[in-house]
Amino acid sequence: MMVYSRLEFVELDELKEHEETDPERLQNTLRSIEVVGFLAKPLAADHRTLVVLDGAHRLNALRRKQCRVVPVRLVDYMSEEIVVYSMDRKTIISKDDVIEAALSGRKFPPRTTWHMIRMENGCLGHISLIEGEINFPLSTLTNHESTMNGQGEQERRRTH
Repeated sequence: MMVYSRLEFVELDELKEHEETDPERLQNTLRSIEVVGFLAKPLAADHRTLVVLDGAHRLNALRRKQCRVVPVRLVDYMSEEIVVYSMDRKTIISKDDVIEAALSGRKFPPRTTWHMIRMENGCLGHISLIEGEINFPLSTLTNHESTMNGQGEQERRRTH
């Protein structure tokens, strides 16, 4: 079984991080985005809580570029097809702990978690495998209306 996902534009301020970022990696990500002029991959986040599962450095680089929205691959984080390991892949981390870290603001240190998905062949792969390449121009992520309307996406209204 594959993890169901959908690609949507989400306001940066709605997304919640569960890990701190590494300053050097953030700077490298920012430079890379600036050099190429586009976002190569969307972020991955839980569709219910908007906790970022993959892409915290991209998210923070886009914040520094004063972007307002970002393409996000939304997934059902509670799916049994998603497993969270420690970076050394020796320990399973609770999804509830990941969500609590994000919602409470008490984030894990950088690169604590490694989100994996069960592929159709039964093997586990990093969640970035479902993100796909989008090569979305950076200039359009700063203008909310043109991004949402120009790409045929409808703004997602959240009520919490």
